[in-house]
Parts: sequence; C-alpha cells; structure tokens
Amino acid sequence: MAERVEQEEIFSQVLRAGRRTYFFDVRATKADDYYLTVTESKKFTHDDGTFHYQKHKIYLYKEDFSDFHEMLKKATDYIVNEKGDEVISERHQKDFKKEETAEEATSPKSFTDISFDDI
Repeated sequence: MAERVEQEEIFSQVLRAGRRTYFFDVRATKADDYYLTVTESKKFTHDDGTFHYQKHKIYLYKEDFSDFHEMLKKATDYIVNEKGDEVISERHQKDFKKEETAEEATSPKSFTDISFDDI
C-alpha cells in the first residue's frame, strides 16, 4: 500500500484562537491546480503535564469555493444577527464581570403577582 504524501504548502495563514489554532493552507493537486485545506488543531493537557494535539481537517476545492463562501457567510451572518457579537463563553470564565445594560438598570427589581380573579 503506497503512502499518501501531503502536498507542499504554497500559501499558508495561521489563526490562533485560545487553545485552538486554525491553519489555512493552499496546496497543489497532481495536475498543478490549487485547493485549500483548513485544519483545526486543539491542544489537550493531561494531568501529568504532558499534552497532545487533536486535529481535524477539511479539503476545499475550487469548484466549491463560491457555494462554500456563500453558505459560510449566511451561517455567520445568521449567528451574529440572532446572538450579536458577544462571546457568551466568556461569561463562564472566573474573572467575568457582567456589564449592566440601560434596560436592566431601569427595570423594576420586583413585581406584584395578580391573579385574573383578583381584578
């Protein structure tokens, strides 16, 4: 069985994001056409201090660029429109301090529960 050798990178960009790193690598096919690999690498540390990386890779070919770009834009726009730019996971960090919005500052802290029968 022949080993598959990764093609040499022609162009590469790295995005470091906390314990994740994303690699965007342009490679060449055997026919000397280009394609993109996107690799997510996560660092995991064991209790004894040793660590390992877990990697996930996708291959994206030119014929899919337009549709992929369109779907990625739709999905990211939807997330930002629905949830805003705030990164909710930051709330779970031990030093997170919630900023009070103007609406929260003016809203009453208590209310009276009235039954329909009381009216």
